[in-house]
Amino acid sequence: MDDDRIVELYLLRDETAIRRTAEKYGSRLRALAYGIVNDAQTAEECENDTYMEAWNSIPPSEPKSYLYAFLARITRHISLNRCRSRSRLKRSAWLCELSAEMEQCIPAPDDVDCRLDDIALSRALNGFLGTLDSEKRNIFLRRYWYLDPVADIAKRFSLSESKVKTTLFRCRLRLRKYLEKEGYIL
Repeated sequence: MDDDRIVELYLLRDETAIRRTAEKYGSRLRALAYGIVNDAQTAEECENDTYMEAWNSIPPSEPKSYLYAFLARITRHISLNRCRSRSRLKRSAWLCELSAEMEQCIPAPDDVDCRLDDIALSRALNGFLGTLDSEKRNIFLRRYWYLDPVADIAKRFSLSESKVKTTLFRCRLRLRKYLEKEGYIL
């Protein structure tokens, strides 16, 4: 079933929408959640919570042309929240590592005024990703969106871990320059 039809089912408040969504995207959403929480049962809970959140978000949202991206964003947020709540006092080392890597490139909003720039920053990030070739963009997204370990990325793209690390380092430098050019003070 195509995404337009699935979204129509949500808009009609037809519970079949959830079943169709699970059939089409369930394994991908579960894999995304598992990559973050590293626990099969929690990943399944995150997937189910995604369907509930989608049910509550459609309408007013109508993500007909980007349903998977809409669902993946929900899954990612739910999974990260589970990860944070599971280890409130002791954050996972890999999450800290990724945060440290990206904080050199992206300004961290520390007040309400800065948070209003989120949309502009999102557009700038998308613009930056558009400047990368396909391989670099995929490596960058696998690391910072899907939170894949460097070893997994290297295996996926048949590259050495050293090549992946170098690519990520250079991409972060380019991102920093790109954001500075866009007027962000880092």
